[in-house]
Amino acid sequence: MFDTTYSRGAFIARGAVATGSLYGASAVTGYVTRAFAQSGGGDLEILNFALTLEYLEAAFYEEALSKANLSGDAKKLAKEIGDHEKQHVDALTGAIKKAGGKPVAAPKVTFPLTNQASFLKLAETFEETGVSAYNGAAPMISSTEVLGVAGSIVQVEARHAAAIRLLKGDKPTVGAFDSTLTKPQVLKAVQPFVKA
Repeated sequence: MFDTTYSRGAFIARGAVATGSLYGASAVTGYVTRAFAQSGGGDLEILNFALTLEYLEAAFYEEALSKANLSGDAKKLAKEIGDHEKQHVDALTGAIKKAGGKPVAAPKVTFPLTNQASFLKLAETFEETGVSAYNGAAPMISSTEVLGVAGSIVQVEARHAAAIRLLKGDKPTVGAFDSTLTKPQVLKAVQPFVKA
């Protein structure tokens, strides 16, 4: 049987992320910050790595909307997911600062976007990589509050991946369990899209 108990802070942090999806990151930064402030340097490093991935995803959706000639459901989904990624960036950035950390700078990126098909292929890559990265980092997170927030984000990233897969005509999942990626594996997956 699973233990479903968790701290009041984790409950607040999870609720804050859900609220953020409805009302925007500025509405929840204070709540998320309090959860993150209890974390140590290790957790801040993980949060900055997550922030880097969220920067990449937010930039991808913004560029896709301007360069990939998206239409219909793909365009609607890109707008919605792009907004979620921006909220993740804002919440993580504000929380890291208020916890005494320094957010990493957004990387310079490049994406081989030419049309809707290239958008869907890359979107699936980024969302699947994001899910696997959060899964890989979860066992290293010390703070239960940070783990709760990361869990809330990874659930949304997984929904993004499923929506993209369905739009491509694929099954929403590839199995009963998600994979995990280590930091070097994540870096290898995203390296082609980061400018030196």
